[in-house]
Amino acid sequence: MTRCAFIAVIGAPNAGKSTLVNRLCGAKVSIVTHKVQTTRFPVRGVAVRGAAQLVFVDTPGVFAPRRRLDRAMVGAAWTQAREADLIVHLVDARAELAEGRVSGADRKARADCASIVAGLKAEGRQAILALNKIDTVRRDRLLELAARLHAEGVYGDVFMISAETGSGLEDLSLALAAAAPEGPWMFPADQTSDLSDSLRAAEITREKLYLRVHQELPYAASVETVAFGEDEDGVLRIDQTILVERDGQKAIVVGGGGQTLKAIGQAAREEISAWLKRPVRLFLTVRVASNWADDRRRFEGLGLDFET
Repeated sequence: MTRCAFIAVIGAPNAGKSTLVNRLCGAKVSIVTHKVQTTRFPVRGVAVRGAAQLVFVDTPGVFAPRRRLDRAMVGAAWTQAREADLIVHLVDARAELAEGRVSGADRKARADCASIVAGLKAEGRQAILALNKIDTVRRDRLLELAARLHAEGVYGDVFMISAETGSGLEDLSLALAAAAPEGPWMFPADQTSDLSDSLRAAEITREKLYLRVHQELPYAASVETVAFGEDEDGVLRIDQTILVERDGQKAIVVGGGGQTLKAIGQAAREEISAWLKRPVRLFLTVRVASNWADDRRRFEGLGLDFET
């Protein structure tokens, strides 16, 4: 008898959700950068474990939202949690156990973790607790953290893992497969993601954009694939637009003599070509669109609720 489970992976921004989903799926499903809130919409990654198909939903980070896009992202995360068969709450153990002068980022991570616990209680849902980044803290302190969070009453099981190194993921994967309900598989056995090729290509370029200028460029940038098809010679041509909110941001992305944009394009083209196993021509343009984050059409294209 086959099994299948939709598993929502929720957590604070930068808890390591995308890294975890990529590891569990054995393929790059979600982009990973240093920037918080890199994941903007739910991304499904598919893994097979024996007779069980595990559909992991990498969700946007849960935090205190301010803008419309933030609210839509957090709303999408909770929607996926409500609809999932299983929930994995990924917690950054290092941030929870930071001592001395605690950074602002760690304080936010702790507050976001507490809000997720409160949300699980309000929804009446049980989750699997996965303490991440265990290689950065002492084991005795990990046990204290596990006991404290388990006492909240919203966790059935607790796993100590490192999404970066893969430590503990075998046990987590086996437990999820055992908990998956009986039912038919929802995706072909060889499929690893539900993203369209054009959207995945845009995400790859957005990753390279943030990796290149993550310190200079604010969160408010986006990438859209505007054309995706073959040229007359059979080579795949992809045209994409990078959207920023101000002229100064455009100058940062383009760089002196266009060198920054060229480097972003080269890195994206190489990864897209390797993923698709074919030559690719990638053409990037940068456009200022001050209101792109309030455009209903873009929300709908990502499956986000504009009215959240």
